[in-house]
Formats: sequence, C-alpha cells, structure tokens
Amino acid sequence: MMRSTANPIFSGLVQAATPNARRRNSVAMLLAWTAAMLCILSTHPWLLGEEPSRDSRIPKFELDIQPILTARGCNSGPCHGKSRGQNGFSLSLLGFDADWDYRAVVEEGRGRRLFPAAPDQSLLLVKGSGLQPHGGGVKLEPYGEDWQTIRRWLEAGMPRTSPDDPTISGLRIEPSPRSMQPEESIELSVIAIYSDGSEREVTPISAYQSNEPAIVSVASDGKIRASVHPGEATIMARFMGRIATWSTAIPQPAPFDPGSLALLQSSPSWIDQMQAEKFRELRLEPSTPANDSQLLRRLSIDLIGRLPSLEEATRWLDDARTAEEKLPEWIDHYLAQPEYADYWANQWADLLRPNPYRVGIKATFWLDAWLREVFRQNLPYDRWVGDLLTAKGSNWKYGAVTVFRDRREPEEITTMVSQLFLGVRLECAKCHQHPFEVYGQKDFYGLASFFSRVGYKGTGLSPPISGGEEMVWVKSEGATKHPLTGESLGPTPLLSEPLQLAEGEDPRAKLMDWLKQPENPYFAQAAVNRIWAQLFGMGLVDPVDDMRATNPPSHPELLAKLADHFRESGYDQKTLLRTLVSSRLYRLSSQPNATNVADRRNYSRHYRQRLRAEVLADSVSDILGRPVNYAGMPTGSRAMQIWTFRSDSELLDAFGRPDPNQDPPCSRESEATVVQALHLMNAPGIQNRFADDQGRCRQLAKSPRSIESIIEELSLRCWSRRPSPEEVAALVADFNASGQDRARWVEDYAWSLLNTPEFLYKD
Repeated sequence: MMRSTANPIFSGLVQAATPNARRRNSVAMLLAWTAAMLCILSTHPWLLGEEPSRDSRIPKFELDIQPILTARGCNSGPCHGKSRGQNGFSLSLLGFDADWDYRAVVEEGRGRRLFPAAPDQSLLLVKGSGLQPHGGGVKLEPYGEDWQTIRRWLEAGMPRTSPDDPTISGLRIEPSPRSMQPEESIELSVIAIYSDGSEREVTPISAYQSNEPAIVSVASDGKIRASVHPGEATIMARFMGRIATWSTAIPQPAPFDPGSLALLQSSPSWIDQMQAEKFRELRLEPSTPANDSQLLRRLSIDLIGRLPSLEEATRWLDDARTAEEKLPEWIDHYLAQPEYADYWANQWADLLRPNPYRVGIKATFWLDAWLREVFRQNLPYDRWVGDLLTAKGSNWKYGAVTVFRDRREPEEITTMVSQLFLGVRLECAKCHQHPFEVYGQKDFYGLASFFSRVGYKGTGLSPPISGGEEMVWVKSEGATKHPLTGESLGPTPLLSEPLQLAEGEDPRAKLMDWLKQPENPYFAQAAVNRIWAQLFGMGLVDPVDDMRATNPPSHPELLAKLADHFRESGYDQKTLLRTLVSSRLYRLSSQPNATNVADRRNYSRHYRQRLRAEVLADSVSDILGRPVNYAGMPTGSRAMQIWTFRSDSELLDAFGRPDPNQDPPCSRESEATVVQALHLMNAPGIQNRFADDQGRCRQLAKSPRSIESIIEELSLRCWSRRPSPEEVAALVADFNASGQDRARWVEDYAWSLLNTPEFLYKD
C-alpha cells in the first residue's frame, strides 16, 4: 500500500513540530520527537494515508460490528452477554437482538462508549484492545483489522443496515470436507452468501467450535489441527446467526486387517454392511463376537429388563445350534414376554412421570397405567405419541392428560416435546438465539403456539397435595407472542411457515401431521436414536436429545436408514428391535483389540452398561428368591412395576433412579459410585435375604444336592453361564477347607457373585 504525505493529520504534526524544533534549536528535542513519531506511525498506519482495511465498504452495525463482537466473545455468556451484563455493559447473547445491542453501544450512558469526534479514543476501542484496563482482557488487536473496521464505522456516523442492504442467506466452508492425517493442519475459509448473490469471506470474524477438541482443535482464525488420536470431529463456524459445519475423520494408524470385516460384510443385515464400510474408512477392526452366555444375557436385559431365568439359560446353552441359528426364535420369545411392557414403560416413565405431590397421586397412577397399556398393546409409536400430545378429558380417567396438568404453559410443554420427540434442545431459544443452532425466539414461540389453545376446567394445582379432578380441553382461540416484538405467532413448525387452521381445529393435531411427514427428519430419527442408545450403550447422536448440526450423528447414513425403516414398519417398535438385535454388530464382544481400544463412538466393540436400577433390584430378588415389598404396590410386585418414584427404596436410589423432586424429563445417573459398592456389600435389605430361611441360599444348602450342582445353579442365575472347570475346582477346594457350615458357605458364594462386575454390568 502506497503511503501519502498529503494526509492532513501528518502535515499538521510536521508544521507544528518543525518551527518548535527550530526555535529551541535542540537536536535532542528533534530526535526525541522523531522517535515518538516513528512509534506513533508504527502503530497508527492510517496517519500515513494507508487504507484502514482492504474492504472499502462503509461498515454497518448488523453486517460488520455485531459479527466482530460475537467472534471476539464480547457478547458471550461469561462476558457482556450474560443476563445482567458485565460492569454495567450488557449485550444480547451472541447478538440475537440488534436493537438492544445498538442502544447499548451507541446510546446507553449518554453515548459514553463512543467518541465520534475522536474515534480512536472511544471506550469500545481502547478497552477492547487493552489500551485501558479491561476485565475481559484484550479482545481486539490494537489497530488491527477489526479495530479499524470499528473506527471506520464511527467515522461514518455509526450506521445501521437499511432495507436496501443485502441480508445473509447462508454460509459455506472451504475446502470440502476430507479426512486428515495425525497432526495435520488445515486453514478453513468461511464464505458468507448474501441475498443479492454476492459472497464475502468472513473467516476472521466468525466464531468456531470443535465438538471433539481432543481429536481436532480449531483456533480463532479458523485453522484446524488434528491430534495424534484417531476419531471423528465436526467444526462449527458461526456468523450472524448462521451456522456451517465441516466434518473430518482421522483413521487410526495401527496395522489394519481387511479380513476382519468378513463377518459383517457377509451378513444379510444392511446395518452390518454399512458398518463394515465405516470400519474400513476408519481402519477399525471389529471385536470378536460375544460368547453364548453374554449374548443371551444381553438380549434378555435389553428386550425385557430382566436376567435370563435358570431354565432359559440352561436351554440356550444346551442347544447345539449356532447363535445365528437359534437367535430369531429367542428374540420372538422375549418380545412376547409380559415383562416387555413394564420395561419399556418404565423407561418412558423417566421422561414423562411427574411428581405426584404436584399433580396428584391418582393422576400419576393413571399416567403410569396408560404407558404400560401402550406397550402391552404394542401401539405404533406415532399412534401413542399422537394420543399423548392431543390428550384431553379428565385426569382421573385418561392418564395421558396428566402431562398437560403438569406442564400448564405452552412454553413448558414445548420444551418437553422438542426434547423428547424431536431430539432438539430448544429451551435456549426461549430467551435468545440458540448458541449452536439456527433456532431463535421466533422458532420457539411459533412451536409453542401449537399448545396455546389448551384450556383447563376444575381443580388446579395446589402442591404439596393436588388431588382434585381437572378437565383438559381445547379453546377456540389462542396464540403466543414474541417476547421482544410482541408479534402474535400462529402455530409454526420449526424453520417453516405458519400453518392455517380450520375453525375449531386442534392445533396439536396439525403438529402431529407435521411430525409424521416423511420429509420431517426429526420425529423418526429421535425415536430410533433413543432405542439404539439403549441397546448399544451410546446413541448415534449423543446425548440422545441434542440433535443439531453442531452435534452430528456419528453415522448419519445409518441413522437416516433406520428412521426410514421405522416409518416403513408403521412405527412398530418390536420390528425395529428385532432388526437391531438380529445384526452381527449387536453381537460383538466388549473385548477390545489393538485398533479399537480407544473407540467410543463407532461400535466396533460392545460398550458395557451398568444394570438399570430396577433391573438390578429385580435381579437380586430373583437370585435370592425373596422379593421386596414396595410401598403402594401389591405384595410380590417387581421394582419394574412401581408406578411412582416416591416409593421408598435405598437400592433404587443408590443406583440412580430419577429424583422425584426433579423436573422431568430426567436422565439417570449411570456412573459407578462408592455408595453402590457399599450398598451391595453391606445393606441390610440385601444381607438379610441371604440368610432368610425361605430364601434360595438356605433352601439350596438344605437340599441333598452336591456343592458342584449348587455352584452351577447360582452361576447360571447370576451370569447366565456355567462355571469353568477351574472355577469349580477352586470353589470346591475352598468349601472343603473353609470349615464353615454349608449354609454359611453358600451365602458367602452368592454374596461374592452379586458383587462382581460380571453381574453388575450388561456385557
């Protein structure tokens, strides 16, 4: 760039300084002045007539200034974007409200943050660049490109965008996505596409985030760097409320045997064939198949939530056919068991069941009964979800109504519906632009409008005891309003146009019509992803209720095909389960090999899961032969049949059942804790059942059966396998040398089995 001495500021400084130097006739003063000027000119290149930026446009607030504030984190949650701002300066989170931000920057505090007459002395610049103390640190490079863009905006009179200015219509990231080598670096370019067809590179003023920074990191300038760890990552670029993503994979560097894929490639299951191609791309060798006992135990727990019975385990192991040959009839066997309905209703109860002290005990009981009947009849998924979302009538007669009794405002039910049935965490958009998605307040309240006509008659809530009857009905009119603009919003599906309703039509029925449309990817994908996570230990999208562009599926093609399969089956859950557990991928063992020991997203091995609290409680009762009596339940009821979280159980609480005081949807705690270990070892509720005269341990000890036979039975009940000859020999030797009475030894042996990881985990 050519420098011009015609700059008036430069000329004025020379004219003022030269006579002064001549009058003083001081060489030292002249040298000092020269040094000062060189320092100023080195940091103020615009004094020499340099163009302040390569972009000659007049900067506009929405087009240029807000993106800078967002990219540098000024309007982020920890900084001025928090609810009350920072040190008296408040910006909207991630720039979702341009009017608020403009007033805060330009007008608030009598314009104290800007000095148009001396732009470079504006607080926005001197504090942001660290030239004056700033609690947030240096956000703008002093006199850098962002600094000069803001300065030119000040010189231009702080203009905003006009109706004639183009608006942003999308983002593009270059180069095209590809795989990376360990420690490779790539410089990404972000291109903004505008409504007039123009494009502009916005790489320096975009915000970036990696969903797996330990695998691929991204710097503030868009430069990404792969680590030495194999895996996959997605980079998000955000600019002016628009988002683009760039995905990559780093294959593992260890030697890879293509022959390890033969078992999956030869499978009749399209799931296996798709996974074989994924493993080839990532150079992952799948683990060997699980053994027979592991497979039976896994299948029984996954489908009906209980351990295989002694008879089932014996019959399975005595069948000489291969696992592939006998598996289909066992899948049908378990899907036909009565425990199926209780197990799957129990899982949905976590997400829908309210606190009975809030909505009423009777209402909670009827909701639980309704859920169990749904799975007892194997109602299609779209059918029962539709019945739930359009429920009306008495909460004493129709359990699904309880959901609307618990969540009484459109905003409350919208948060639940989006999370459970769309797989989208939309709650952020209730107050501001979603930080990792394209959804804003208009999207949230447009969706909430589907529930704006829900009305109530009868006894409302009066916690802690809300026992009255209430009717839910549909009003003739109702709408939600945008909290900022006051605009009345009609029922609007996500990222769509408002729907027109016929007179007297229930908006919730229109919502279900939209959910079930084949072109709507959310509904079916959210359902199959949740079921996949139950069977395989982790969702294709994880967490299962956080489906977004910046948290993409690990296997997008597989997820889409599973959703299509679910729709084509008529949303039949049993058909979907049969397809999943019939795959050879489902039968892989958890034992890693050299290539997949670090894999935690691609299912090249089985991911072990701790038994669900109710599964564990019922398993202990089945093994020890002594059930537990739960409050509010008939004698002999199983933990899986409990209809309220308020039923006391130290074991269920220790192993992570939802807190009844939490607001659902609730997630369970799946981590192992010291409390759990101590409970299994010492809790009176378990210890007393070992020594119960009517319990299994005492009955076995009293029987004339050999100690070897007793060892085998307890092993089959706990682990679904027979003990190895080495285990039997060691145990018999211990029994003979222990000097204990037979009953005490059997109790100790059963106690040791219940405290092993092989019992506690689904492998």
